[in-house]
Amino acid sequence: MTDGIKDKNLFVICHSYNYFQKDPFDLIAPHVASIYVSVRTNPFAEIGKHLPILRNEIFSSVDKIDRTNTPENTHVYSTPIWYLPTDRGYKNLGQKQYNRVTSLIQKKEIIYDLIHCHFVWSAGYAGARLKEEFGGPFVVTAHGYDIYSLPFMDDEWREKIEYVLNTADHIITVSQSNLACINRLNVSTPVSVIPNGFRSDIFYPRDAVSCRTLLNLPHDRKIVLTVGYFDPIKGHTYLIEAAREIISKRKDVLFVIVGLGKLQTTLEDQIRSLGLEDHFLFAGGKPHSEIPLWMNASDIFVLPSLNEGNPTVMFEALGCGLPFVGTRVGGVPEIITSETCGLLVEPADPKGLAEKILLALEKEWDREAILAYADQFAWESIAERIIGVYNQVLE
Repeated sequence: MTDGIKDKNLFVICHSYNYFQKDPFDLIAPHVASIYVSVRTNPFAEIGKHLPILRNEIFSSVDKIDRTNTPENTHVYSTPIWYLPTDRGYKNLGQKQYNRVTSLIQKKEIIYDLIHCHFVWSAGYAGARLKEEFGGPFVVTAHGYDIYSLPFMDDEWREKIEYVLNTADHIITVSQSNLACINRLNVSTPVSVIPNGFRSDIFYPRDAVSCRTLLNLPHDRKIVLTVGYFDPIKGHTYLIEAAREIISKRKDVLFVIVGLGKLQTTLEDQIRSLGLEDHFLFAGGKPHSEIPLWMNASDIFVLPSLNEGNPTVMFEALGCGLPFVGTRVGGVPEIITSETCGLLVEPADPKGLAEKILLALEKEWDREAILAYADQFAWESIAERIIGVYNQVLE
């Protein structure tokens, strides 16, 4: 499958180089000549740490680029673009990113055979313009908000997103739910649905007792874990509301929240108002390599999101053999298709969420069955499918 790309150079345009935007490319790297990666960064992030209006809205280059174990043939460049997190600033970002990417290519004398962009906007716009100006095949991956939200916000956004998708030689998207959104647009480009995945060399079962000891977590509590940025779309407020119902029925539950974000103070106030301080632990942001310890120390993983594309943490939890409780949004119900691996509830339903968490805490889960199911979502398998798309467009 890889013979068609072994002498090819891949140019990647993305918004960050970590997790799901890094892992598959690290596995693709041995099968290509070189990979050049342009990561969009915002210099405002460096001063934003000191300005309340910007704090937690944008991330610095340190947050967005993970150079750990980067393959020798992979070259990662920060592409700084000044912009404010406003609708107009974001709409202008596509042209700005194209200009900066073009300068990077010229400065570094990058020669590429294929462009792959993560997120339709703004990386996808830069890729579309490069194809128009200089030719060469162009693949774009639509992940989440860039396809289920942006094109339906107004006519200008719809035109921009349709332009990118129709310019691409092939579209990858991570869920059938996203595909349905693409089908609502005037787009004729072929689409492949390829889900996100997980690092099987990092996310695997470990001894729960050892993990709890290492993390200084109690051994006599049921631990419910959630991981993610504190944003309204992630549904943390509904999990806290559900916790009130759960604690009224059993007092041995500890909710552990790993992450950072602008809503933390609001969430902490909500917990105090409900008298749940003894049942919640804000663990803060953690390195990706540490997340498996938290997962293996837990009894179940919960994702109460109001919308999603195809959440990587879901696959990572399954890779650890951890039962999943989540909402029927985005690609989640396409993965959690039976109660062997998890339980689902409608979004924004704290009572229903409480019922499912209580059921999950009582259930005897077959961890081996969860692991066997998760195996198909290891990044090794996903990378092979992406390479298959590359071979198609290069032919």
